[in-house]
Amino acid sequence: MGSIYGKIFQISTFGESHGAAVGVVIQGCPAGINFDLDFIQSELDRRKPGQSRITTQRKEADSVEVLSGVFEGKTTGTPIAMLVWNGDQRSKDYSHISDQFRPSHADYTYFAKYGLRDYRGGGRSSARETVARVAAGALAKLVLHQLGVRITAYVSQVGTLKLETPVEQLDLRVAETNAVRCPDTQLAEKMFTYIDQIRKEGDSVGGVVSAYITGCPIGLGEPVFDKLHAELGKAMLSINAVKGFEYGSGFDGVALRGSQHNDIIEKQADGSLRTLTNHSGGIQGGISNGEPIYFRVGFKPVATIMQDQDSVNEKGEKITVSGKGRHDPCVVPRAVPIVEAMAAIILLDFYLRNRVIQMPA
Repeated sequence: MGSIYGKIFQISTFGESHGAAVGVVIQGCPAGINFDLDFIQSELDRRKPGQSRITTQRKEADSVEVLSGVFEGKTTGTPIAMLVWNGDQRSKDYSHISDQFRPSHADYTYFAKYGLRDYRGGGRSSARETVARVAAGALAKLVLHQLGVRITAYVSQVGTLKLETPVEQLDLRVAETNAVRCPDTQLAEKMFTYIDQIRKEGDSVGGVVSAYITGCPIGLGEPVFDKLHAELGKAMLSINAVKGFEYGSGFDGVALRGSQHNDIIEKQADGSLRTLTNHSGGIQGGISNGEPIYFRVGFKPVATIMQDQDSVNEKGEKITVSGKGRHDPCVVPRAVPIVEAMAAIILLDFYLRNRVIQMPA
């Protein structure tokens, strides 16, 4: 059951890093949605490896195939299956760790839980699985676009290099013009140089992906355990290498007083209600309030580094693990579309819980 997510817009992912393919089966997508295969492919292209020298050099076309649920360019309301074949596995790169536990990987926990593990690229624990999420999230985006919802994620921090400009003052379109996906071009250059230096040293570094969502309707989220921010947090923390999630004022908000933090509500000329500030991050009581939703996702340094490290093998014997293979020195540039995809899946699922969408003919 750990590979199934969602209540109405439900996804089930499958596949391993060095298996034949990875894919997703989607249930609950409304009928009549214009199925833009080019858009879905473009989202996968944003995630795929080999985009620059600061990402893994594994070469995968990540070309998506649609197996069911689409007819004459529209969704039929039946399960949609999408598949991406793996093409550039180098399983021999992992033969040396067939009985070794790599530090901070899932090697030991998978072995302890199941009594065996797929050591080739981490098997099911590999970030290769997120191909399926991005494909499903792209479909969710297509629906949300028709509802006026826009989800934009970007890199806001790499190591100690942090973007300080408020999101309202940024042109988020700039993020897709550089390899780091940071909307500040000067900072992006510094981040790129830093990541490249880390790569040359055989090491890795973490970072933060921020997300900004506009056009979200009021009323998404359910009391008490299915709060919108709780589900967003669960979704983000399910992404490989994620160590932290905060929304709205987050941890910085603890330094404020209530008189500073409260979002005062004001009636607008058109009769609608808006808040003067948005420390709540667009969510109050676990329910969207119509203001922009924003959150941050913290990624740890990639566990595989090109340096020798002490560890143990399956017998508990002390050994030295040598890093091999092709890996990202910093995962955040490629994580941007994954964060967007998971946010889209959550929002569409909550929207469908509220009402049945009647799409125009």
